[in-house]
Amino acid sequence: MENHDQKLERARELLDGGEPTLNELAAAVGLSASHLQRKFQARYGISPAEYLAQKKLGALKSGLRAGNDVSAALYDAGYGSPSRVYEQGAVKLGMTPATYRAGGAGMEIRWALVDTVLGSALVAATERGICAVELGDDAQVLEKRLREEFPHARIERVDAGSDDFLAPRLRAVAERLAGRSSDVPVDLMGTAFQKRVWDALMKIPSGQTRSYAELADALGSPKATRAVASACANNRIAVVVPCHRVIRGDGSLGGYRWGLPLKQALLERERAA
Repeated sequence: MENHDQKLERARELLDGGEPTLNELAAAVGLSASHLQRKFQARYGISPAEYLAQKKLGALKSGLRAGNDVSAALYDAGYGSPSRVYEQGAVKLGMTPATYRAGGAGMEIRWALVDTVLGSALVAATERGICAVELGDDAQVLEKRLREEFPHARIERVDAGSDDFLAPRLRAVAERLAGRSSDVPVDLMGTAFQKRVWDALMKIPSGQTRSYAELADALGSPKATRAVASACANNRIAVVVPCHRVIRGDGSLGGYRWGLPLKQALLERERAA
């Protein structure tokens, strides 16, 4: 007789192979729909419906990257009509499918360097908000990271003092990096689960930390510790989205995109404030 973990894995395999409804899935694995929904969420960090949506989005991305016609890629991925992906998938892509197929072409990103208490920072923004904050001393390296994240976007360096759009955002980021409260609008581009993690990070009070397991539990997904750690590692907005406040369960620092010495310094500064 299958145990719960085996039934959940069987449910995942069925989702990989088709598009069963929650009731069909529950009947196939021998669980009630509500029980399956709750346990699947706890084990994988997302609901069966979200899992299916991410699978379809992944198939769409693969088709678009391969150069397939947009309409063909939509239908091959399992979207019943183009409107469905524009209602759902385009939001998760961060752009329309046609723009994604072109590697982000047409997407406008402005960036500038700003001096902060943490050293030099590259701050980049779309029209919706900050999309990247990179820390480091080498401007060329910082720009290279930005272009690797958004390889085909239209990326423009602007003068920090004269750009009316970016200047207030630079000041807000500098204030936040200095440890002072400041409202910084962000444009989070990632999967649905990554965005949930990043939103949760921004709710951790300054001076406090959470373990990866505690954060997973707070999201209602206690078995998604690795997925939480991966989302933290993929955060590209330093300090403003405070992934430095997440540590290992044994109290050690874990990883940090911008280096463990900086993570330690940030935590010490916040605790002393």
